[in-house]
Amino acid sequence: MPKFANTLAWQQAELLMQPVFIRIIDNIRKQLDESSWKGTYEDVQVWSADVSEAIKAQVVELQQQLATASPEEAEEIHAVLDRLPKPHPGYLLCLEKNGQRITIDLWELCYQICFRNYSPVLNALDRDLKVEVDTTLIDETGDVDWQQLDEKAKRIVGQIFGSLPGAVTPTEQEV
Repeated sequence: MPKFANTLAWQQAELLMQPVFIRIIDNIRKQLDESSWKGTYEDVQVWSADVSEAIKAQVVELQQQLATASPEEAEEIHAVLDRLPKPHPGYLLCLEKNGQRITIDLWELCYQICFRNYSPVLNALDRDLKVEVDTTLIDETGDVDWQQLDEKAKRIVGQIFGSLPGAVTPTEQEV
């Protein structure tokens, strides 16, 4: 999860993240329509890096026990779960073609659009690194600049599809 320099940066990111996600999904759909790759979406649980495998397994097991627990047991299970770390929802785009499978984390893609010079690798290595919101995506009234957002989302999603194995670049299409 990105770290913010101040409250204003957090508020700006909050303003942008849902529109960014929407534009990413729309641009992925457009790219898939023109591509030989097939795409599906998967919901996943994303854990903080400091959560051990044992704790993750304990949380998953308790969540599964809730399905068959009596009301009294469910109350006890919820009490335990409240004291344990919780994953946040993640969304993956899974692209498949000719037996190849490529997975793209949609939140990381959102961060690349929402923040300036965002690097998943640098943010993973430096937990104190603060993200900088791309304020070109916000207009002079403080609202989302939909044109700028759409252009950036289209460019970044296009780069991803252009880098897929067997992708045809625009110059090859023109020849």
